[in-house]
Amino acid sequence: MQLPGAGAARRRREADLREFVAYWSAMRWGGDVPLRTEIDPRGIESLLSNAFIVEKVAPGIARLRIAGTHLSDVMGMEVRGMPLSALIAPEDRAQLADAMVELFERPATLRLDLTAPGGIRRPALAATLIVLPLRSDLGDISRALGCFVTDGPIGATPRRFRIVECQVTPVDLTDATAPGFSEEQARLAPPAPKARHERPAPLSHPSERPYLRLVHSD
Repeated sequence: MQLPGAGAARRRREADLREFVAYWSAMRWGGDVPLRTEIDPRGIESLLSNAFIVEKVAPGIARLRIAGTHLSDVMGMEVRGMPLSALIAPEDRAQLADAMVELFERPATLRLDLTAPGGIRRPALAATLIVLPLRSDLGDISRALGCFVTDGPIGATPRRFRIVECQVTPVDLTDATAPGFSEEQARLAPPAPKARHERPAPLSHPSERPYLRLVHSD
């Protein structure tokens, strides 16, 4: 039985995810993969607590460098420094590793539809994981911007997820949009700034902080 308002909440979540991908696409100057230092938290405000940045540390393995509070809520612990695969059930981690190799090497975008089975004090939980490639300060594709959203109460932690569906979409480096997520993506994209030197301050630079935060000032 679907709870009242659940359908509307799911539609809002999908709209937020489309805007998240659209922001990444808007940062693709000349069709290239965005630079890590150009990601501004104001562009992903609606999903800031769900956002994260990972660093490639080995083929198929990425470490969480920055993480929104929702990831720690799902795991029941501080997740910064942990591998992204900590969110995934052990039996599906090889599939995630293969997808992450594609993301960094081709490059490609990644969407995983996930589920965590129910149990004692643990309701069944659906989730979506999106990971989008970024270039480091050195120019190599070794960083990624991601978003992890869940649908329903978390219950007892930590929660780990099985992969229901995995979509790996190669990035066309000659096209300034990221195909494969939504036909509405280009219409949702915010206006791109005029030039790179006019971009706002990076997400965190030179040092990275454990959580993504948006600070408002008068």
